[in-house]
Amino acid sequence: MKQLLLLFSAALLTACANPALRQAEELGRTNQWPAALRVLDDAVAKDPTDPQLRAAQVRAREQASARLILQIEALRGAGRWDEAQALLSQLALADSKHPRLAALTVDIDRGRRHETLLADGRTALKAGRIERAEAVAREILAEAPQHPGARLLASQVAQSRPLQDAAGELGPNFQKPVTLEFRDAPLRQVFEALSRSSGINFVFDKDVRADARVTVFLRGVTLDEAMRVILGTQQLDRKLLNESSVLVFPNTAAKQREHQELITRTLYLTNADVKQVQAMVRTIAKVRDVHIDERLNLLIVRDTPEVVRLIEKLIASVDLPEPEVMLEVEVMEIATDQVDALGLQWPETVNYGLPTLDSFGNAVGQVSGQVFFGEHRGFRASIANPAVVATLRASGGNSNTLANPKIRVRNRDKAKVHIGQRLPIFTTTTNFTGSTSVAASVSYQDIGLKLDVEPTVQLDNDVVIKIGLEVSNVIRQATGPGGTTAYEIGTRNTSTVLRLADGETQVLAGLINDEDRKSGSGIPGLSRIPVLGRLFGTQTDTRNKTEVVLLITPRVVRNLAVPDASLTRLASGTDASPGAFSSLIRRGASVGVGLAGVPAGAPGAAQDASAQAILKLDVTPQIPANGTVSVVMKNESGLTIRGELEYDATRLAPAQAPQAAVQGRYPVEIPPRGSQVVMLRALPAAAGQVLNVAVGGLLASGAGGESVPVRIDGAGMLTVEANK
Repeated sequence: MKQLLLLFSAALLTACANPALRQAEELGRTNQWPAALRVLDDAVAKDPTDPQLRAAQVRAREQASARLILQIEALRGAGRWDEAQALLSQLALADSKHPRLAALTVDIDRGRRHETLLADGRTALKAGRIERAEAVAREILAEAPQHPGARLLASQVAQSRPLQDAAGELGPNFQKPVTLEFRDAPLRQVFEALSRSSGINFVFDKDVRADARVTVFLRGVTLDEAMRVILGTQQLDRKLLNESSVLVFPNTAAKQREHQELITRTLYLTNADVKQVQAMVRTIAKVRDVHIDERLNLLIVRDTPEVVRLIEKLIASVDLPEPEVMLEVEVMEIATDQVDALGLQWPETVNYGLPTLDSFGNAVGQVSGQVFFGEHRGFRASIANPAVVATLRASGGNSNTLANPKIRVRNRDKAKVHIGQRLPIFTTTTNFTGSTSVAASVSYQDIGLKLDVEPTVQLDNDVVIKIGLEVSNVIRQATGPGGTTAYEIGTRNTSTVLRLADGETQVLAGLINDEDRKSGSGIPGLSRIPVLGRLFGTQTDTRNKTEVVLLITPRVVRNLAVPDASLTRLASGTDASPGAFSSLIRRGASVGVGLAGVPAGAPGAAQDASAQAILKLDVTPQIPANGTVSVVMKNESGLTIRGELEYDATRLAPAQAPQAAVQGRYPVEIPPRGSQVVMLRALPAAAGQVLNVAVGGLLASGAGGESVPVRIDGAGMLTVEANK
């Protein structure tokens, strides 16, 4: 009757349940959680006091939000931003206060922007604008350090230029080839010649010495390289004002503080320890100002753009996830025991005395206490019943205790496994001062299997493992003073260090406990007779053997993602100026420039190039008496131009004449798209004269040996001021 009543009550409750619950449950079974949530929202709006509806609404909202977030993450990974945005709107409707809603909104907007920036960076890299491509990669990686497209772009940028250019790159005007030959020339005249040949504006700080002299001979170098060499030898530094203007100032601490632009950069670290990174940037980059926040694991630095760029690359090389390994451990304890007992068990005592009789006169025992010897006629002999017992017993057993844990461990971290029990051990303390009191405390002893492992993952996917194994068991329990409990514990342990390949299994065995024991009982003397002794006693043979076997297999889950070699070799400037521009000069190369789309050596290439064989001549129009005139020759063709600079040897003399020079003639050789500057010194006879400098014997030749005439653009007239 009671069961029928319960069934009736359940049916009544089901019938009375809100239809919205059943509808939502059916929608949930088909994973239509947003629809189920809408049904429950409408039902709760009509009946907000129903606890079942409210509980179902909470569960449906959690399920709907979880499924929407999974779908949004998948669409983000695939770059389908519009679909992800549509699902994000559904998440906002389902749970407007979800903790991940704001972060996902930012991530989707940022992902779209990153995709546009990445396309711009790839286009810039193809066009040779390496600086722009690197700036795009840095901007994306600053917000998303693990962005695969940006990491690939940064790697391509690093591989597309040599190491000495990694510290910084200027505009295309600074990459024009120049030839400089100056001996003890004024510094400002050297820069005047560079400005005339390249179109770069040079602005000098007021503290740059006007009487500084330069001796330099450079051929086939870029303007950027020539400028670095000159500035480095004159203790000067530069500041780029724009793409065609440079400020030159003394390289002193005071001027550095006055002219160098500083930037502040906030770097969020994902894996590296912020304290170790702080020590690294202080030691290697010698950063000016640095601040860390351990709570957010961020680093804030303030220094020059070159130093900050060096810091970014250093952090990118160390902010890597640590390796992890999965250890598959199998521990088996194989135990066998065998007991053999064979023989006759005789009574251990024989009684002779006065028996106790029952009411029927039968002997039922022995009279206790003393009896009179005068009653010896009533004495009776007795032994334990049964008088003889034959023992024929043999037992054996096998046990196999298996533990098979799987442990995922981070590199160089320790992992522990304990399988067994904890035995309580009581300790009492008696205090006899004043009134006697007894205090009891309990401690626990771990018994069973204890395994300690510490893996180290190598770059070649080998794993070095420190292993400590201990197997313990209780032998017997002992009672100490005051009723305290103690245990006698048997233990077997081993520790070792081994190196295993990924997926290799190593067996550690040999922890054997072998017990062989014999015991016997029987009539003294007779039970020890060989063979026949078993007729007068019982002998028991016991043999127990246990062995512990450990099998361990490492499986590398994630190894260290070593950056490309091009990212681990960084130009670091000088000891005084970390991250500064390098003064190294690239190796000279013979470059042939032909018409776009025409292969080198193809018919018509030389003829098309010869049409552009133009030499621009620029001479300082007016110089003081005994001054120096700069003759700038710019080759705007893709061919090499050779000729001679002609001048009046009685009035002008070269500052440095080559060995093959003839008086009044100076040989010149201008590379394709390059320039050459020749400095001529005015002799005393030139004072107050108007002179002419010309270029003769010009011939342009291509890579195939073809020669074409050269057209000169410009005049070589100059005026020498009279003596004052």
